[in-house]
Amino acid sequence: MASSTVNVVRYTALLSGVFYGIAHRRTLQKEHDHEKKIHAIHEREHLIAEAKEAWKKKQEGSKKDSIVTDPEDPKFDLEKLMEKWEKDAK
Repeated sequence: MASSTVNVVRYTALLSGVFYGIAHRRTLQKEHDHEKKIHAIHEREHLIAEAKEAWKKKQEGSKKDSIVTDPEDPKFDLEKLMEKWEKDAK
């Protein structure tokens, strides 16, 4: 049977290992959460940049055509719209 000193050393080592594991897990989790947050921010920035580019392309495209497609608009011209559709179909 082991002496009481050996048992104290064993349980002390066991408990210190458990507490070290808990502390280490917390630091790793904090680092992971921080990286996840940074990744989400960069992803949002990337999506915003793509949306801005798409909006610019859409605005440039509508400036070139300048054809009103809303039949309620007083500037609506059916002949121009039909010509545009024929041109796009080719």
